[in-house]
Amino acid sequence: PSPSSFQPNGSSEEALRCEIKELKQKDLVLDQEIAQLLSEGYSLEELEKHISLLHEYNEIKDAGQMLLGKLAVIRGVTTKQLYPEYDLELSD
Repeated sequence: PSPSSFQPNGSSEEALRCEIKELKQKDLVLDQEIAQLLSEGYSLEELEKHISLLHEYNEIKDAGQMLLGKLAVIRGVTTKQLYPEYDLELSD
C-alpha cells in the first residue's frame, strides 16, 4: 500500500496526539530550566560546553567500565573486586 493510503485508526491517532502533547510539555519544561539558568548568570555557550563535557565524560567512563569488565572476566573476578586495586570508589 502507498503511504497516502495509510489511515491511522482512532487509537493510534490518539496515542500520537498524547505523545505530541507530552513532548510539547517536556519542551516547555526544558525552556523554563534554560531560562532559570540564564537568569542565574549562565550563558548558552557555557551550558553547551558543560553538556559537551558531560557527554565526553560519560563516553570515557563507559570505555573505562568496559575495560574493567573485560579485565574482570580475564582474571575471573567481579568488576567490584577491581575497584580497590585502581583506587576507584563504587560511586565512580
